[in-house]
Amino acid sequence: MLAGKTALITGSTSGIGKAIALQLAAGGANIVLNGFGDAKEIETLRAGIEKDHKVKATFSGADLTKPDAIEAMMKEAADAFGGVDILVNNAGTQFVAPIDEFPVDKWNLIIALNLSAAFHTTRLALPYMKSKRWGRILNMGSAHAKVASPFKSAYVAAKHGLSGLTKTTALEGAIHGVRCNTICPGYVFTPLVEGQIADTAKARGMTEEQVKNDVLLAAQPTKEFVTAEEVAAFARFLCSPAAAQINGADLSIDGGWTAQ
Repeated sequence: MLAGKTALITGSTSGIGKAIALQLAAGGANIVLNGFGDAKEIETLRAGIEKDHKVKATFSGADLTKPDAIEAMMKEAADAFGGVDILVNNAGTQFVAPIDEFPVDKWNLIIALNLSAAFHTTRLALPYMKSKRWGRILNMGSAHAKVASPFKSAYVAAKHGLSGLTKTTALEGAIHGVRCNTICPGYVFTPLVEGQIADTAKARGMTEEQVKNDVLLAAQPTKEFVTAEEVAAFARFLCSPAAAQINGADLSIDGGWTAQ
């Protein structure tokens, strides 16, 4: 389905981004990985993608808070593959504090990584997509692209902003065969979250099951975590011909969180 396409997924050395990279590779796309982590583990992932899926895979360690590093990453992708057909803006970070106590450096970091980076990758990917008259841009939002939670001002602002960027990109790209959508997961069960559950249980004197249901999943009616694999399968669907008329949408995969 995606043979001959190239997909660049930011923040793809672990978690949701890694799962999306594996799904798109399974569909036949060449992969550009991006993120931080242990160099040996990243190389194992990159080589494994090539071996298991018979596609080409490269890695960029670009710091997405720096526009010049993003430009270099996109040029590397263009040099290697001609351009990027599928762009998944997945990289992000979080910090929790009241607005009047929110560290300015944390605000700047979250806006730069969760929002501005997506603008830069998008502006650099679009000319190639337009020339090919086909492109798919997936912005990784959150339930917080639709609703707010206390103490997450920067994250909520960035995700709402990402939704706006999606809509504008979708309108501008529509006649050029480019589709842009926001995927809005609820709480996703990743190794990072798994570690937080154990730590929270210890700190609060609760069982891990209580932390899952009463703390993390309080907002999700299913009382179940979204899995990275479910998000990845959804992303692959949005790159398929069946999703050709899905454009400019904020698409929930949150167990009913935002239905309330």
